[in-house]
Amino acid sequence: MKLKSYPKYKDSGIQWIGKIPEEWEVKRVKDICSKSAEYGLNEPSDNYVADGVRFLRITDITENERLIENGVYLPENKTNKEYLLNTGDVLVARSGSIGTSLYFDKNKYGKCLFAGYLVRFVANKSNSGRFLYYFTNSNLFYTQIELETIQTTIGNFNGQKYANMQIITPPLSDQTAIANFLDKKTAKINKLIEKDKKLITLLKEKRTALINHAVIKGLPAKALAQAGLDSNVKMKDSGIEWIGDIPEGWEVRKLKFSLLDKQNSIKTGPFGSQLKIDEMYDHEIKVYNQKNVIEKDESIGENYVSLDKFKELIAFKTVPKDLLITTRGTIGRTLRLSKNAEVGILHPCLMKINTDNNKVFDRYIEILIEETDLIKVQLQLLSCATTIEVIYQDNLKEVKLILPPLPEQTAIANFLDKATSKIDKTIQKIEKKIKLLEEYKKSLIHYVVTGKVDVRGVIV
Repeated sequence: MKLKSYPKYKDSGIQWIGKIPEEWEVKRVKDICSKSAEYGLNEPSDNYVADGVRFLRITDITENERLIENGVYLPENKTNKEYLLNTGDVLVARSGSIGTSLYFDKNKYGKCLFAGYLVRFVANKSNSGRFLYYFTNSNLFYTQIELETIQTTIGNFNGQKYANMQIITPPLSDQTAIANFLDKKTAKINKLIEKDKKLITLLKEKRTALINHAVIKGLPAKALAQAGLDSNVKMKDSGIEWIGDIPEGWEVRKLKFSLLDKQNSIKTGPFGSQLKIDEMYDHEIKVYNQKNVIEKDESIGENYVSLDKFKELIAFKTVPKDLLITTRGTIGRTLRLSKNAEVGILHPCLMKINTDNNKVFDRYIEILIEETDLIKVQLQLLSCATTIEVIYQDNLKEVKLILPPLPEQTAIANFLDKATSKIDKTIQKIEKKIKLLEEYKKSLIHYVVTGKVDVRGVIV
């Protein structure tokens, strides 16, 4: 979309702003507001109720002027009118995601209050609240935040700092034209982004369904034939109610019966008291941690212990081909150490297992643990919990694996790696497209609200 410049420009008098359209002015945010830097209401979570007046917090504000679906509420009879929001109010976060903003529309969001870490600004009659909102999404706005936070190195950005920010202000008619243009243009961009995000969701669901079907019901007949396996598959009862039928020739076996017959073939990392932070610097032996596993990169990390500490923790030793599993926080992620991996020890948040290659194909067990819910559901049942925060060694040993014969395990793993790789590449392309659209939207907003381009009279 080719946009023209304004007819004439003048020097703003501020080096990092540069030239601005001739009729525009540089002001402070507070100078264009009837209400400036009003802090929200501080309410403890004990006062939240299931239904009442919506109480907006920083975490409720998402991208593209949306609120999260499931918010929190305060009792209707305790509503403080001073903190009720009106259409045209602009909210800006002063902590956490500093600079995150929302233009409030009562018709869209209903009756709402706002919390203490949000700051309210209301444009005066000579200025547009929508224009002010778009300013909070411009590079000019974020540049001033960065300059201030570099100088103060603080995690909060108080309301007065926002109020004293410099904003380039055109006449009200121009502000209205700019806001109308950006409303329409960003709505189109947001629609494309939402469409692409929905497509990613569908692709991820397809990926999950493909994996779950393959490891429980087997490969499609065509894939079996291509692998030289019998495609005439009969089914039998697995004996597990929530799994149902599985192919004949497959077996259900506890993980502990698929481990190598050796000491420490399954081992959780040491207790925190056995391996302290100050013992993991400037030494010889690597400590593998969750970041290695989550990022699928055994080379990263700066935690090393001494040879003496390594000997003390020898039971937690890792060697090439060990399968590492995350056991706390982000659980169930896996990393197979390569044949060239450094010998090391486990971090307390990891576990290692060694399966018997005469019973289980390495890649197949990785897929079962990381890519399916087969293990996680059983761990939930074993721990009598709805969610799992920690994977315990004794519980993991008891989970049941659905195991085809080894040739079919290999065929399934190869089939899934190829099929999911195609889906993953498609998702990556869409994510790249979304990133470009977000960058384009941000750039467009900046150029328009700073007067680099003239959108008056432009039809979107």
